[in-house]
Amino acid sequence: MKLLFIPAKSKEDITPVLKKVKIKGKIGLIASVQYLDQLEKAKKYFKNSVICGQVLGCNTGDAEKKKDMIDAYLFIGSGRFHPLDIFRKTGKPTYMANPATNEFSQLTAKEFVNFEKQKKGRLLKFLNAEKVGILVSSKPHQYNLQTAYRIKEHFKDKECLIFLCNNIRQEDLENFPEVEIWVNTACPRIEGKNIINASDLPKQHE
Repeated sequence: MKLLFIPAKSKEDITPVLKKVKIKGKIGLIASVQYLDQLEKAKKYFKNSVICGQVLGCNTGDAEKKKDMIDAYLFIGSGRFHPLDIFRKTGKPTYMANPATNEFSQLTAKEFVNFEKQKKGRLLKFLNAEKVGILVSSKPHQYNLQTAYRIKEHFKDKECLIFLCNNIRQEDLENFPEVEIWVNTACPRIEGKNIINASDLPKQHE
């Protein structure tokens, strides 16, 4: 069966929030798919800028390729998941312009440190857990059953249960209180206090 991907583009005008942006140096412009087609508008607004492209899920490859050309990143979109990933992988100052809320802000080092502490806490919980649930999405490009099997094979000291589902929702996981922590093999944006991404586990399972 053929798949048809239709980008959902936002009709929100990014100009109002761009007026609030104050960044010194050369700006690397990045965006989620909703605002990707408006990066040219942002480039015209900021003369000292470079288009670094789209950030998709955990894929920041386009932005990373041009990190040596810029002094800071400006993410146009919503949420802090993408900016956190950019900051972690490049170490460059990262700012956010949200056209939906008309808010401009900078990702702080403290916020990043707290994010890393939370990840380490979830990893410690996983290492000490006896019963683990491994989440596998049936969605195209997120289906990672082989990754689930590798995790199950490597961590033989744990009882690993594999759950195949379409939509992964926190409220559904609460139906399995015996599971001490969940391992997410799908989109890393699926977050929760009791969920750790497969990519954050010790690398021996790969």
